[in-house]
Amino acid sequence: MVRVIVEVQEVRGKCALGYQQGDQIILKDFYIEYSSKPICLHALASMLTILILMLKQHSGRELGLSKSSDEAYVQCPDPNGLLTDGGTVIFRIRRSTNH
Repeated sequence: MVRVIVEVQEVRGKCALGYQQGDQIILKDFYIEYSSKPICLHALASMLTILILMLKQHSGRELGLSKSSDEAYVQCPDPNGLLTDGGTVIFRIRRSTNH
């Protein structure tokens, strides 16, 4: 069983869904086991490929998305108030050591 935790690391501007630092989405094998808030489709789309690769045991370092092997960082595609009223969110994706 592989578990991956997606955690809101930082919010720049105002997230339309209201994500705040510390909010989490937990994936187990290939399904969403838990989410502290509804899942934003824009954010999910930005991290889906990374989630699948990390669930298949690829490392964030190998993917060029972190200095650590067990984590990666991605950002939602909202341009943070430049062209919209929203903000952008940076997510930390990591494999869980606790199963």
